[in-house]
Amino acid sequence: MTTFEELIRSAEVEEDQALKRRERALAEVKLIHKKAQQEARARLTEEEDGDVSAAMQSHENAERDLGGIRNKLAQLKTAQVAEEANSQALATREPSPPATAVAQRPSYDRAIRIGQEARTYRPDTDPGGRQFLLDVARRHLGMDVESEFRLAQHMREERVERAAYYQRAAGDAIVSAFSGLVVPQYLTDMVAPAVAGLRPFADICNKHPLPTAGMTFNISKITTATSAALQATELTAVSATSIDDTLLPISVKTAAGQQLMSRQAIERGTGTEDVTVQDLYKRYATVLDSTLINEAATGLTNVAQSVAYTDTTPTVAELWPKIHNALANQEAALLAQATPTHVLMHSRRWYWMQSQVGTSWPFVSQPGIPTQAGATNFGVGYAAGARGVLPNGMPVVVDNNIGTTLGAGTEDEIYTVAASECHLWEDAGAPTFIRAEQPSAASLGVLLVLYGYFAYTHNRYTNGQSKIAGTGLIAPTF
Repeated sequence: MTTFEELIRSAEVEEDQALKRRERALAEVKLIHKKAQQEARARLTEEEDGDVSAAMQSHENAERDLGGIRNKLAQLKTAQVAEEANSQALATREPSPPATAVAQRPSYDRAIRIGQEARTYRPDTDPGGRQFLLDVARRHLGMDVESEFRLAQHMREERVERAAYYQRAAGDAIVSAFSGLVVPQYLTDMVAPAVAGLRPFADICNKHPLPTAGMTFNISKITTATSAALQATELTAVSATSIDDTLLPISVKTAAGQQLMSRQAIERGTGTEDVTVQDLYKRYATVLDSTLINEAATGLTNVAQSVAYTDTTPTVAELWPKIHNALANQEAALLAQATPTHVLMHSRRWYWMQSQVGTSWPFVSQPGIPTQAGATNFGVGYAAGARGVLPNGMPVVVDNNIGTTLGAGTEDEIYTVAASECHLWEDAGAPTFIRAEQPSAASLGVLLVLYGYFAYTHNRYTNGQSKIAGTGLIAPTF
């Protein structure tokens, strides 16, 4: 029989979805007007007017739905309170237990009260995710009823608090015998800043939600523009060129990792599961970021317009004009469509720049030291945002997924990027999912798999990104 608790959870999910529809509608309106502003257009096109009207209608519908849903929620909660009062009244009519009896409340009443009861998996009681991972393994070994119950409880909590992720996990199950599991959000947050190459570049990219289906999608790229020219004389034909576009195909990629663990390690090991899965998270983040930079044909290094810096005794003073050369080339290619926003380099290049000195002061100043300098170091850690700012105001992002064996064999590269033209499609919140099965039952093996989908492009505009490369960027000497 359906309970009031279940009806309330369902209504709360409906409320969350209506709120998201309302937010998406306003975001679409904002995006359309921002595009017109960037293109210096005083008016929207007829198609854009229609899109704005449709978005506002969607916003109005979401508002109307919210009113009805919240009214329904209020009714359900009132009814639930009344039901609980009735239950308490009936309980008081029952005979009191004997004096020798000790009343005990069951440890689990199998009801979920979000906001009133603690989550099944919490950072204060299971900070490393050990209990969650142990339950995953034991559930799929079929050896623990309590593990199955805790995982089911966790997924019901996810359905209430993160409905979109729950639906994604359930719909993405690739092994028909098992359900998809959503990793507790605090575990995702915990491992994101862990050591490894991670994803400094990916974190500054222009992010979009990944399409829900398909392994390829297309965006339109204008290849032939319209034209305008001075009219020769009155009533003579004016310039006319037919606009044309080409489809730019974007491939959806799968980043994944697996680890076959022994049953002995899971059952009798200490901290083995959380160490394994944390490492899988780090490798996933690293391969995603490295793909954006290094992949053949489409990676940043292969689409960026190159500025050569050739020097056997490189200095920052000599490198400095090359950075501006790269920025100038980039702006000439993008004009008003985008603006260069970041300089991307390997950590060894950033520290080399800090090691250099000008005529009478360091090239890069240090935190809290107000010296004359050509740049400023923010003093933050790796993958924690911009490391500093150059004299021209460009923030520097350090990323150790940049190659260090390029060119002559020991070279790295420096990139100047327009973040708005580095497009990255990912699932919202980028949770990945764990699958556990028993591929090696005879040898007591348990397989843990972590995976995710993403897509990217830096190539909407030819030469829209720039780089500095050459022998001037060989392994630095300190």
